Amino acid sequence: MMPSSDTKQLADWDRRYLWHPFTQMQEWEQETPLIIERGRGAWLSDTQGRKYLDGVSSIWVNVHGHRHPTLDRAIRTQLGKVAHSTLLGLSSPPAIALARALVKLAPCGLTRVFYSDDGSTAVEVALKMALQYWRQRDPKAGSKRTFLHLQLSYHGDTAGAMSIGGIGLFRDRFAPLLVPTIAAEPPYCYRCPFQKTYPSCRMACLDPVESLLKRRHREIAGLVIEPLVQAASGMLTAPPGYLARIRALCTKYEVLLIADEVATGFGRTGRMFACQHERVTPDLMAVSKGLTGGYLPLGATLATEDIYRAFLGQYGEWKTFFHGHSYTGNPLACAVALANLEVFRTERTLARMQGKIRTLRRLLKPVARLAHVGDVRQRGFMVGIELVKNRATKEPYPLTERAGHWVAMEARRRGLLLRPLGNVVVLMPPLAVTMTELSRMAAIVRAAIRTITEPPAPGGRRRRVRP
Repeated sequence: MMPSSDTKQLADWDRRYLWHPFTQMQEWEQETPLIIERGRGAWLSDTQGRKYLDGVSSIWVNVHGHRHPTLDRAIRTQLGKVAHSTLLGLSSPPAIALARALVKLAPCGLTRVFYSDDGSTAVEVALKMALQYWRQRDPKAGSKRTFLHLQLSYHGDTAGAMSIGGIGLFRDRFAPLLVPTIAAEPPYCYRCPFQKTYPSCRMACLDPVESLLKRRHREIAGLVIEPLVQAASGMLTAPPGYLARIRALCTKYEVLLIADEVATGFGRTGRMFACQHERVTPDLMAVSKGLTGGYLPLGATLATEDIYRAFLGQYGEWKTFFHGHSYTGNPLACAVALANLEVFRTERTLARMQGKIRTLRRLLKPVARLAHVGDVRQRGFMVGIELVKNRATKEPYPLTERAGHWVAMEARRRGLLLRPLGNVVVLMPPLAVTMTELSRMAAIVRAAIRTITEPPAPGGRRRRVRP
């Protein structure tokens, strides 16, 4: 814990020098920043010694808790050897071992690993691989130059990843940088764009996807999808069988299936990868976030052998994949990623979280009954709680009322850190969270939503949002 004077100095410097992501800095400069100094397990501590449950795994990256001894030790051990060396013309033991381990864990058929720095660049790699693959597999297929994606999707902030995004706030102002893509309606059962109800709808949301593939497959290089859960869209969960049908359509129309498992990978949905729930093997799969257990930035794009071999040729044929980063395959990041996978094995993380998933589902039932909760969506440890102004009509709160933000601020006051997506309160705890901590998280979420959205009792605290 720091003295108050030191915390004040840091806060002043933060407001003076830092530019925070996805943050309106004019508002930030008027607030006192929360400065996190330490972590242990599912808990974080600020510079004043106040403790908070990490309800979003430090933005979806932490897996086994903060300061896990095995992960700490892996970094210290690797530091005793070398912190970084390039993969351009060289290799390293951690990069080799991690690639082998990922192939063994990934959906069957993914055999090659290309490293990058984060989720957005892992997706960018997949897009570039897909375009080059079609040109080199069959020169006559050079017209395959665009991508099909789902509306409301988010795949990152680099130019290619933004191009296949469907959230206007994140992409429209950068339109001059983007390439044309094709979008289809997503599976959003709570607000079905076709005014149907699952399961009687028979997944009508697949019809526009098939129609587009049927008409335009000769120009579509790949279909990009977050398997089972569109995370940044508000934790939109696909109905059972949707992903398998998408795989079948891509195979039928000769379009590559690109799975963005950046958010859904490494246990978040209850399996190592979300694709494994429906026994789907994509042609390309992007991973990051939980890859290093939340310790260091690292991304990877996994490819099938067929895609890999399309890049083989004589030097002068220029079939090389001309893409890379200075820190590609960083040994420190690869070493801690290997340790992360080892903890999954030794602590039987996936098996142990199954009971916690069921418990979380039970704990969320009282939340779902609140007057201003329209929908609670859960897949494994990925939860989205959609707040509505009117439950009967599903009328949303105007985004300017910042309902999700005020719920998160109230939760923070009660000792839980959240980061909402507009009107959707996101809960995504570390996989190592205990039953007691889960119960406390759910109770705080419920209390925070009630405090912010329901009329105050006589003499009670004033609410920020009015129904």
